[in-house]
Amino acid sequence: MRKERLIVPILAAIAVIWMVAQLLSSVLFERSLRQALEDLEARGEWRVSRIESHQGWLTSRGRLILSPLLGRPWRLELTYRARHGVLSTDVEGTLLPRLDSVLQKAVGEVSAPSVPRWQGRYQTLSGHTELRLALAPFVIQQSGRELAVRGARVRLEGVFGDWRLRGLLEQLTLTDGLAQLTLGPAQLESRYTYIEDAYHFAQRDHLHIESLALRYPAYDIHVTPFDVHSHMELDESELRLKGELIVGDVRVPSEAPDTSLLSGRIEAELSRLNADAVRETIRRLRQEAAWGDASLPMAEGLLSRLEPHLRQVLSDSPRLDVTTIDIDSPLLGLQVNADGALFFDARRLDELSITALDKPDERARWLERIDGDFVWHDAPTMAALWLGLPLGTQELQFDVIRGVWRVNGRPMPQLLPP
Repeated sequence: MRKERLIVPILAAIAVIWMVAQLLSSVLFERSLRQALEDLEARGEWRVSRIESHQGWLTSRGRLILSPLLGRPWRLELTYRARHGVLSTDVEGTLLPRLDSVLQKAVGEVSAPSVPRWQGRYQTLSGHTELRLALAPFVIQQSGRELAVRGARVRLEGVFGDWRLRGLLEQLTLTDGLAQLTLGPAQLESRYTYIEDAYHFAQRDHLHIESLALRYPAYDIHVTPFDVHSHMELDESELRLKGELIVGDVRVPSEAPDTSLLSGRIEAELSRLNADAVRETIRRLRQEAAWGDASLPMAEGLLSRLEPHLRQVLSDSPRLDVTTIDIDSPLLGLQVNADGALFFDARRLDELSITALDKPDERARWLERIDGDFVWHDAPTMAALWLGLPLGTQELQFDVIRGVWRVNGRPMPQLLPP
């Protein structure tokens, strides 16, 4: 009899525990979503609007708008519906791209079999999130031009402070009259790590394009493969951007089907961009976006208001290091093995104007702030002839002094007509 009396309290306790777990799952999911959106905005690249939110005990739903912070040429409308469980939350929704009226008229209509749908799961205890999106083939047509995407898949997973993205594109084809560009398969891998409010962050990206073909009636160009590596890091003192471009093999089948036009790699790094000024510029951009209206988030005169912050980004005298230029062209019989660096003189920054860069005199003032040097090792005789140097010259020393180029101590000849 006593055992039977215990059944009701035990069942009641289990029910209470289940209800509390469900409520906790809902609360943690909502907190994680809010934190993720705040961190996304903290990067200073995106504007996130949460226009609908209904948090429930068993289910939650909402709608988000994601658009570029600078202007609003396009936006993504993302809906979600979350089913909360004790240990995890299953999420699904739709993703609808929209263009502004001007861009919509220029691009034309998009034909797709259905609205793209996405799915995901949030682990309550670990905070791990995984989102998956598969795009069906679609076509964009406008005035005889056509963009066709055969299919794509995107996977985003991670926890607070560490996110990984993997994207796969089967094939993209752009046709404009008799010209056609075909790209794919392509793969993007990205990892983004950060602390709260993105005060410090690092992002690594790798884009691999297996094949790229450009076809004209007169000739074709084929590139296989094509890789781009990038690394961006913001720490206490500076923002650094490092990139590497690797071109496997470029051929022109209509001219030389059996000989490579070129292959090689270029690696460079831009450093000494003032970190505090970068953060202040991002903060001001977010403030400007918050003041804007729905159709034009950035008011007129934005560049003038940002100019003091942008100049301050250059206050530590940025430098561009080109650590590797390694290009081989069997078709032209040319090899390039070079490296060098450029430096920006940051003294008296108030004498420079970013808003007047469209004027030749102002561009000349900026160029006068650039110094540096490059070395072309084992340069071919043909290059020395182009530059008016003695035939025995094997190393070319390019110097940049106040924006003026010199080669081996001589003024750089004008290679192209004005």
